[in-house]
Amino acid sequence: MAVVERLLAELVQHDMCCIVFCKTRKLCEQALGFNMVELAQSYHELEKCRKDILYVIKPTEDDRNKRLHAIQEIVNSVHLVGYLGDAAVKPFGSFVSNLYAKSGDLDVSVELPNKYGFPTSKETKQDVLNELMMALQIEGVARDVNFIPTARVPVLQYVSNHFGISCDISIDNYPGQIKSKVLYWINTIDERFGDMVLLVKEWAKAQNINDPKNGTLNSYSLCLLVLFHFQTCKPAILPPMKEIYDVSITEGSGRFNENSLDQICVENIAKFRRQNIGQRNQSSLSHLLATFFEKFCHIGTYSSDHLISTYTGEMKRNLYWMARSYCLFVEDPFQRPENAARTVDMLELRRISRAFTRAKDMISSDRGSHRNELLSLLCTPEVGSKLGARATADRYTNPAMSPQQHRFTELMEYLTADLHRNRYDQRARGSTGSRPVRSGRQAAKPYQSQQLNCPQM
Repeated sequence: MAVVERLLAELVQHDMCCIVFCKTRKLCEQALGFNMVELAQSYHELEKCRKDILYVIKPTEDDRNKRLHAIQEIVNSVHLVGYLGDAAVKPFGSFVSNLYAKSGDLDVSVELPNKYGFPTSKETKQDVLNELMMALQIEGVARDVNFIPTARVPVLQYVSNHFGISCDISIDNYPGQIKSKVLYWINTIDERFGDMVLLVKEWAKAQNINDPKNGTLNSYSLCLLVLFHFQTCKPAILPPMKEIYDVSITEGSGRFNENSLDQICVENIAKFRRQNIGQRNQSSLSHLLATFFEKFCHIGTYSSDHLISTYTGEMKRNLYWMARSYCLFVEDPFQRPENAARTVDMLELRRISRAFTRAKDMISSDRGSHRNELLSLLCTPEVGSKLGARATADRYTNPAMSPQQHRFTELMEYLTADLHRNRYDQRARGSTGSRPVRSGRQAAKPYQSQQLNCPQM
């Protein structure tokens, strides 16, 4: 049986295209209890769907140029604010990492002149963003403006009138710039990583679990889950982050040497490749997607005593003092011990877990999955409609239940689980003390596009 399972695993890695011609197919089917042809067809359908989805969501040169023009709009508006004349406008986030989709937001940091090197106060950041908001509106650049001064990192959000790009502006966001640049270099190691991030983010949007404001996963934590998957598959596709750029950034971190960062990443990536000559993981992207869902389908049972660490590339015991404040801990490899998944609450974690389980079950089903089912699972209605998918009545909940009934059921499940967890904690401590409760969620020179160009390896 072990030999059969090993054979099957090897065939699945290559999309199972050769499985229908396998001389031992009958033996395998009898041993494993399902029709291999049907499973092969299911994977073949998954492969077609993921290619079609990527074709629709991957950005074109025109999408990139729209973002560059949106950045220039910000540059022009910044210089309408007199005292910001020497400020620099730097993109970061998925645009710089080259992990953005056509519909993705644009993150921009306005770097204030700082000859003394002191961190910029939150009050100053709020004042600058307020002035910039007025400048953008005067110029007719922005619509749907949303200024969030009390956020952990104050941010100004709006949609560009001319280019339809959603923009998020922050002040002196050096941590964001460092993370983006390192992830850019990680993305150069294996092209499957970038495609996988786009597919997972699209799936998460389709399942309504990519919304940190409502207690689910942010895009950064989804990216780290993909990174962790690529670090822990056999053989590993990507190295632990500490082997590429070992740094711990603080919120007050100032300017950084970008050339030095590039050089360190290039050298460490070359070292990783030398050490792994002849050990390349040959798994198809479809297989990696299927095993991603399988790996995290029990994410709802992860204890706060353990964390997902892309810094070391392993699941490890959580020794951070604030660990029990969170129901899911995805360590930020650049800002340890920060939790990249800190917005996830227990009620939504159960829904996240169900989304992973549903994806795993549908893709691995021995009866196979039809194209419409896979598209409804993996992409939003907007993307699915471009691929000929038929809308379904309700892709996320039991159609027989109203939204209010569904929410009530989830709440009762959460309260029951929380009651059992409290009783267990009290027995473990030998007291009736309460668990820690998590706090509430809290014109100028033209923009040069070559700032985004990174040195070639």
